[in-house]
Amino acid sequence: MNTLKTGLLAGICAVATGLALPAMADQLPRGEAEALGLDPARLARLDGTFQALVDKGMMPGAVIMLIRDGHIAHLSSMGTLTPDGPEMTEDAIFRIYSMTKPIVSAAAMQLVEEGRLVLNAPVATYIPEFAKMTVATGETDAEGKAVTVPATRTMTVQDLLRHTSGLTYGFFGSGPAREAYNEAGVANSELSGLEQAKLLASLPLEHEPGTKWEYSRSTDVLGGVIEAVTGQPLGEVLKARIFDPLGMEDTDFYVDDSADHGRIAEAYPDHAKIGPFGMFDPRSRAPSQSGGGGLVSTVHDYALFAQAMMNGGELNGTRILSPKTVQLMTSNHLDGIAPGKYYLPGPGYGFGLGYGVRLETGNAPSFGSAGEYYWGGAAGTYYVADPQEDFIALLMIQSPTNRTPVRLTFKNLIYPTIIDSKVD
Repeated sequence: MNTLKTGLLAGICAVATGLALPAMADQLPRGEAEALGLDPARLARLDGTFQALVDKGMMPGAVIMLIRDGHIAHLSSMGTLTPDGPEMTEDAIFRIYSMTKPIVSAAAMQLVEEGRLVLNAPVATYIPEFAKMTVATGETDAEGKAVTVPATRTMTVQDLLRHTSGLTYGFFGSGPAREAYNEAGVANSELSGLEQAKLLASLPLEHEPGTKWEYSRSTDVLGGVIEAVTGQPLGEVLKARIFDPLGMEDTDFYVDDSADHGRIAEAYPDHAKIGPFGMFDPRSRAPSQSGGGGLVSTVHDYALFAQAMMNGGELNGTRILSPKTVQLMTSNHLDGIAPGKYYLPGPGYGFGLGYGVRLETGNAPSFGSAGEYYWGGAAGTYYVADPQEDFIALLMIQSPTNRTPVRLTFKNLIYPTIIDSKVD
């Protein structure tokens, strides 16, 4: 039976009997949607809309999870795992790309809590190659090479966490710094995180550190900082500090077990480009462990991390961060800092340490609450957490080309399912 239909029938039975849905082992408990303040009819509308998007060819399939009060209130899957493959399942493995960033940011903040990393310390404290940076002026010399000047401000660890480092990305947009990234091959998967960070240190910045928000390889460099501080590969650090403690068994930089390769979700070939690049293949190991976008995960695994953060850094008796640390991460850190060319958080949002943060209920083209925090990935995965509503929503798809309209549709469908708001 189609998994979407199975989920809907289970939900209907739960509504009729007043019983909670059974919990899966080592996952969040399941609850009945209406008892948790969500409208079953509006949830059906959410699923029906996404089924229509699948039927339209926007993506092969999708998995949706809504969590309220720490319970899975709604879980559905629709479509297929791959363009020509089997039915989508709730244990499908997705490339989460930039949804890696909140996890790596959390690992960095663990080191801050331990006194091994200092937020306002220069990045050069941990990676000396960042001691003398240059900034592209936007002009070129007689030979057509970018003109640079010495940076007058110091790049800090906080700058890496909030994307104010002056770094940028090379796979979208234009400008001399981005061109230098592409010429130098900073996206080379044969580079370790620390090696990539050192290469970036030799290239010009797009902005003076601490002056503008620009989406960038900041979290990749943060991963390199974590490797430098711990003396371990980033994947080992995340496994020991976050994945194993929370029970995130399907989250990693690679899918090593060939028995799990059949669970990897894929995009339609003509929707699979991220800038000039195709989607990475997690079936094969490479030195690269991108702190900014290299993880794969499942909706159940990511829900464990999301709920731990919602709980102030704790889940089922396991604490990964203190409540004050989570509060700091999910507060705005951009006062007095201008947006760069591509301000991805959008109108009505600031940015914290690894998260876009909603500043007020209005001034944004989507539903939400002040204090909501979120981030998504280049292939379309999306995660939003609303502390006021004790509400978490997760969307797992693989469709780089269609990610923006699909995510906005998702955001504007999930909030109207809340019929018992906690906000006065």
